[in-house]
Amino acid sequence: MRAIWIILLLAATLPPLTAEAQQGTKVARIGWLADNPTATGHLREAFLQGMRDLDYVEGRNFVMEHRYAEGTFERLPALAVELGALKVDVIVSVGTRSAVTAKQATKTLPIVFVGVGDPVSSGLVTSLARPGSNVTGLSLFITPQLQGKRLELLKQAVPSVSRVALLWQPGAVSESTEKDILKESEVAARALGVKLQSVEVRGPADFDTAFRRMSGARANALTVYGSAMLFDERRQLVDLVAKNRIPAAYGLREYVEAGGLMSYGPHSPDLYRRAATYVDKILKGAKPAELPVEQPTKFELVINLKTAKALGLTIPQSVLLRADQVIE
Repeated sequence: MRAIWIILLLAATLPPLTAEAQQGTKVARIGWLADNPTATGHLREAFLQGMRDLDYVEGRNFVMEHRYAEGTFERLPALAVELGALKVDVIVSVGTRSAVTAKQATKTLPIVFVGVGDPVSSGLVTSLARPGSNVTGLSLFITPQLQGKRLELLKQAVPSVSRVALLWQPGAVSESTEKDILKESEVAARALGVKLQSVEVRGPADFDTAFRRMSGARANALTVYGSAMLFDERRQLVDLVAKNRIPAAYGLREYVEAGGLMSYGPHSPDLYRRAATYVDKILKGAKPAELPVEQPTKFELVINLKTAKALGLTIPQSVLLRADQVIE
């Protein structure tokens, strides 16, 4: 009997097994480098869901170090250096500029990019199959050909379109990609029998001038070649499109969820969810140089019927039947 009491007394003085296990668990530190927390909050949540799916619990076996440029891209280099000084285990970079900045800041820390249109021409990786350095991730695959497809769908949805403005941001992608975008858009426009007007914007301050140019050229539709800035400012952009009462096609569903007419492109939250698998592999010892860049396998057509009604448009049934989602 005395032996039993001794055993019970000793057990009471020992820390619980779960607490001991928690103390022995290595807590991974993940850096998150992005521009705007408000515009990308749902993408961060998609990433965290991907981590949860892999049995990672924030605050228990991993912590996040967030750094946001808050719309001032010039802040990105200092923020990337901060993450490097914290010696995070991996940096998750959102968008092309963040990824390029992170790579310039460190040649050793693993970097997983998401939301990059063309990682090869941006200089992030040597090739999609073999990235070749400390950087890998998931590409949005926003190719010039995809822009042509978007223009085609816009014409099918709104057959009366005769002059389309192409809104884009200079410097958001490589110079060669810019040329390819404009060339492919021109080819697609000619094939569809519509005229194309190229309209550049470098920031939100250029939006009003851009729409005055479109109005002056009598553009009766708009297609947007996305960038981090345009994505962050999508609500202001969509509001201006509505104010000018022109149908517009975008590259990501978030524009349509904000009130845009239609979009055709990859499902971006899914890419951020899958980014967690790259982080998991790296934390378990994989080298970014040996992890092929993943590209979207599914492209979705999303249509906002509320917006169509506000514009007085009737989207053909043939187009609606092809839509992956119709917002009513």
